[in-house]
Amino acid sequence: MERRINGHTRLYALIGSPVGHSGSPAMYNYSFEKLGIDAAYLAFDIPLEKTKDAIEAFRTLNVGGFNITMPNKTATARLVDRLSPAAELVGACNTVVVEEDGTMTGHITDGIGFIRNLKEHGVDIKGKKLVLLGTGGAATAIAVQAALDGAAEIAIFNRKDEFYANGERTVEKIKKTVPSMKKIYIEDIDDERKLGDAIAGSDLLINATRAGMSPLENVLPVPVEFLHKELAVADVVYNPRETLLIKKAKELGCKAAVGGIGMLLWQGAAAFELFTGKEMPAQEVMELFFS
Repeated sequence: MERRINGHTRLYALIGSPVGHSGSPAMYNYSFEKLGIDAAYLAFDIPLEKTKDAIEAFRTLNVGGFNITMPNKTATARLVDRLSPAAELVGACNTVVVEEDGTMTGHITDGIGFIRNLKEHGVDIKGKKLVLLGTGGAATAIAVQAALDGAAEIAIFNRKDEFYANGERTVEKIKKTVPSMKKIYIEDIDDERKLGDAIAGSDLLINATRAGMSPLENVLPVPVEFLHKELAVADVVYNPRETLLIKKAKELGCKAAVGGIGMLLWQGAAAFELFTGKEMPAQEVMELFFS
């Protein structure tokens, strides 16, 4: 990389805390070099309270754009000049593009990456009925993108904990701003009758909870008997690569069983295209950094 850095090299970055484990610098710098783009990507460990300082510094430095990870996504959405429709609905952004005039536009590519990962596995959500488990950041981004991309119905299930209200707000926002959404509602995941009925009548089950992730590797987010062969199953969890839910979906012959690692790749690829206007060499990136 050192040989290609010059006085015209454009800076892109990741902010959040912690960021030392992030694979984004390797992924983006490889793609810049592969496509002959004069740019470099660095990660900066920025605690939440320093988010505004970092963004003002980026304005001064005239960076090309930056990504945001936890815990800075919501704060960044409040500090940029404008938001994409999806980021506006989610109330957070993970990608900011800096225009030539210095205007900062916030985007959320998590939902885009999730939907693209589904398509790569032959699953189309347009006109389909979805059951979405969870109301956190990833779940919210997926619900919003699925609504914008034409899902017919979304049933959100979550425990009635401190995050349930976030799901209720998401439902109301989507009802108001996506009139094409035929039906969206939220229910208590502990009501197994309602959960089972919803899954029985759905085309796609999405797990956006921590079930399946360490230390919950042996936890299924729904009873295994709720899975059926006409159901596509997708997980947001990518470590382990094959969660217990995905393993069971494969064993039972579900229509599709889609792990979460592709979402990580495709949300990054969507951000790369927003930054550069070019497609990331995604297949090579997957083989080099995600296999």
